[in-house]
Amino acid sequence: MNFEGEKRKLISSSTMALLPLQYGSRLYTKMKDYDGDLTIPLKPFTVVKESCRYYASSYQGRKEGTKTLIGVTHKAPIVIDPFQGIYLFPTASPTRDDCIWISQGFVEDYQAAEYGKTEVMFINGETLVLPVSLHTFRQQMYRTLILRDKIEQRMASEQVYSHLPLFAPNNPLWALERANLYRIYSRDPVRSLKKRPNK
Repeated sequence: MNFEGEKRKLISSSTMALLPLQYGSRLYTKMKDYDGDLTIPLKPFTVVKESCRYYASSYQGRKEGTKTLIGVTHKAPIVIDPFQGIYLFPTASPTRDDCIWISQGFVEDYQAAEYGKTEVMFINGETLVLPVSLHTFRQQMYRTLILRDKIEQRMASEQVYSHLPLFAPNNPLWALERANLYRIYSRDPVRSLKKRPNK
């Protein structure tokens, strides 16, 4: 068992998925990275929470942001770091030991598998069969794409005024920050998303 993950217990821009791994009486994390797998002696949910803290937030804060932006509270997708484009979603309630976390940006395709499961194809050619239905997986992907689109809209808007000091009176970002950073915009969140064919 590769415990190289003890040196790097955080989610990064190369993390594709976090899977629960039973190790004796303990629950560890199998981190699927683009370049290989690592074993981390922490629960997947703990890895997620520690990663949120590393990027100057908290899991609860990220979850509240998701609720405000897209109105989702159950099995909510979250952004770990918007600047690196790290967006994850759980396949079950995050507090459950069988919950798997998927990094949306690494999913190349997915299809129904036997016994009501879903086969996921990652961009590096690896596949993973998840114990969730195709409907559930598709719904989680869709929610994560909406969240990503909302946040990227906001970041693009901020870049227009990036040459101005944040606290300058003529910088609308200052007003936005004072009002509510997570204020919902009226633009269509899925206007630029590609339509996926029915599986």
